[in-house]
Amino acid sequence: MAKLTVDRLHVAGKRVFVRVDFNVPLNEKCEITDDTRIRESLPTIRYIVEHRGRAILASHLGRPKSGPQDDLRLAPCAKRLGELLGKPVAMAPDCIGPDVEALIAAMKDGDVLMLENVRFHKGEEKNDPELSKKMARLADLYVMDAFGSAHRAHCSTAGITDFLRPAAAGFLVQKELKYLGEALEKPQRPLLAILGGAKVSTKIDVIRSLMGKVDTLLICGGMTYTFLKAKGLEIGKSIFEESTLETAKQILAEAGKARAKLILPVDALVADKFEADAKTRVVAIEAIPADWQAVDIGPATIALFHREIDKAKTIVWNGPPGVFEIDAFAKGTREIAEALAKSSATTIIGGGDSAAAVAKFGLTARMDHVSTGGGASLEFLEGKALPGIAALDEA
Repeated sequence: MAKLTVDRLHVAGKRVFVRVDFNVPLNEKCEITDDTRIRESLPTIRYIVEHRGRAILASHLGRPKSGPQDDLRLAPCAKRLGELLGKPVAMAPDCIGPDVEALIAAMKDGDVLMLENVRFHKGEEKNDPELSKKMARLADLYVMDAFGSAHRAHCSTAGITDFLRPAAAGFLVQKELKYLGEALEKPQRPLLAILGGAKVSTKIDVIRSLMGKVDTLLICGGMTYTFLKAKGLEIGKSIFEESTLETAKQILAEAGKARAKLILPVDALVADKFEADAKTRVVAIEAIPADWQAVDIGPATIALFHREIDKAKTIVWNGPPGVFEIDAFAKGTREIAEALAKSSATTIIGGGDSAAAVAKFGLTARMDHVSTGGGASLEFLEGKALPGIAALDEA
C-alpha cells in the first residue's frame, strides 16, 4: 500500500505522463454534464504545474467501437480543465506519434497537454507492449491518478510502467488508498458495510471478503431477492439470479460461522409494475405478492439499518437498496444516505451507483470519502491487487 507519491518526485523541467480519469458523462451535444472526475484530478495537475513540470494527461472516454469517434474525443475535457486551472490546456490529435511528440517537444515548464482518447487504439485495452512503449517515449516520469481505471491492466494504466520509471501515485489515488485501505486494515470499530445493487454475481467475492473483516454486513438492493429465493421464500417478480442461487445458499451457511453479523431486509416496498406511476405498498419480506416486485426497502428495514449506522464508527457503502433513479422508489436509498451524512462515523462511499445516489440527494460534501472508482473500489474491497496500483514504485 505504501507507494511512491507525486510529491516525492522532482518534476521541474520534466515531462510527466499523468493517467487521469476523464471518463465523464456527455450529453448529445458533447457537453460535460458532471465534471467531478476532472475536479478530482486538480490537486495532482496543479502540483505538477506549480512545480514547473510539464503535465501530459492521458485518459479514456467511453467505449469506442473501432478507432476514433468524434463523440468520444477529449476536447471538451481539455476545455473544462483549462477553465478550472485558469490557463490554456492544449489538445493533441492522438496519444502517440510524431505530431504528439512535436507538441511535447514545444512544451514549456508549467504547460499542460491533453492527449486524445487512449482507447482509440485497440492495443490500449489489450495492454499491447508496443503501444505502451510508444506512450512511455513521450515522458520522463509516470503518475497514476485514475483510481477508477486502476483495476484495468491496460497500456496507460500498467503497461507503460514497464518502460517508464519512476512511477508514482497522484494525490487522488493516494486519498483512495488511504480511506479504503484504513477501512479494511485498521478501522475504528464497529465496522459496518452496506452492500446493495442488483446482482449477487458481482458481489460474491466482496461479500465473502467482508464477512471476515467487518462487524456487521447489511445486504440490500436487488441481490436481496436471490438470497430470499435461496431461503425458499416467495419473491414475486423481483429481480434474482438463478445462476447464483447455490452460491447464495453457501454464503448464508458461511455467515453463521463468520465474524460479521449478516442482516437482510425485513420488509420491502413492492410495486405492481416497474414504472414511476406504479401502485405500491409495504409488505413483510415473507409476504411479497406473487405478481408484484420489490423496488426498495421498507420502513422497518430503514429503522433496522439506522440502528446499525448509529452504532458504527466506520461505514463502507457500495450499492443502493432500491431503484433510487425513480423518485417513488428512492426513499430507502435517500434515508440511508441521510443517515450516513448525519453519522459521526467515518463514511466511505464506494463509487458507482452509491456515489450517484449521494450526489442526487446533495450529500456528497457530507461524506468523508466518495470513491471515484466503482469497479476498482469493489475489487479493492475484495482484496484483489489492482494492476494500476501494483505497477507503481514502492515508497
